[in-house]
Amino acid sequence: MTYKLTIDPKPAYLHAIASGRNSRENVERYVEDIVRACKARNCYKVLIEERLEGPRLGALEVFDIMSEGSYRFRGKFEAIAYVDVNRQGDLMKFAENVASNRGFPFAVFSTVVEAEKWLLDEKRGGAAPQAAADADRPRR
Repeated sequence: MTYKLTIDPKPAYLHAIASGRNSRENVERYVEDIVRACKARNCYKVLIEERLEGPRLGALEVFDIMSEGSYRFRGKFEAIAYVDVNRQGDLMKFAENVASNRGFPFAVFSTVVEAEKWLLDEKRGGAAPQAAADADRPRR
């Protein structure tokens, strides 16, 4: 195991910070650890702050992880806000789209502050950031 996961319980959600080497195995392992932490605390809103270092995963790996995770954990989470502090490009927006297409409440943010605001927004109702913004617009 070449990663470290720190769980910081907040009043309304769990803040999980993953650090270490970036690999598919580490991502899958830290997700399993987060699921266990959620069950233990009966808290299903999570802010994942990923601080993994090294080459980014490829699009196929991200697709596989999100597809499998969306299937396995659908209905178990109220909301997952994700921040990758070492991100490069828009690959995680692709991951958000994969999750959204499967009805999984996963949204990507640039900062922890933005992610926390989304998690705490009662109007959100599990919607991704763009869908939540669209819901606030007046209809014609």
